Amino acid sequence: MKKSFFRALAKVNKKILPSLTKKEVDLAKASKLQLALFGYKLWVTKNALD
Repeated sequence: MKKSFFRALAKVNKKILPSLTKKEVDLAKASKLQLALFGYKLWVTKNALD
């Protein structure tokens, strides 16, 4: 169940949240909000793949 929840959450995130790689955001110069968003998306993706 956990895996299916994170897969669904990843699909919702893909539709709603902005893509930082398409905007070519440099992580060294990213704001705290952008870093938090990147970390959140990475956490969801990691849990969706487990």
